[in-house]
Amino acid sequence: MDFYHIYCDLKPGVPDMDFAESVQRYFAHLKDQGLIEGSRITRRKLGLGPADGTEFHIWLETRDLAQLDAAFNHVSSRSEPVESFHHAVNSKVQNVRFTLYRDFPDPQRKRGEERF
Repeated sequence: MDFYHIYCDLKPGVPDMDFAESVQRYFAHLKDQGLIEGSRITRRKLGLGPADGTEFHIWLETRDLAQLDAAFNHVSSRSEPVESFHHAVNSKVQNVRFTLYRDFPDPQRKRGEERF
């Protein structure tokens, strides 16, 4: 699995539940299209975390980079209905950062032949 992480804060005045509902609708659309395997939204608790951390952490799970690329292609079409789902989330956030992780070790990984 590949895990696409999104870290963000809400823009001033954005209700937290409106944001959460928009995220859930957006990612439900992507899942219904077979473009992601799952998603999750979490919120920082008790202010704990790194000083430069954001309040919200969202992640998408995909089988592989090909599925993630298909999701990006779908969203980048900027056509309906995905454009409305994307805008409903993107317009509510600031301080956005992204990371990409994978399960480790990779399933194809062999041991004993490494040269570094």
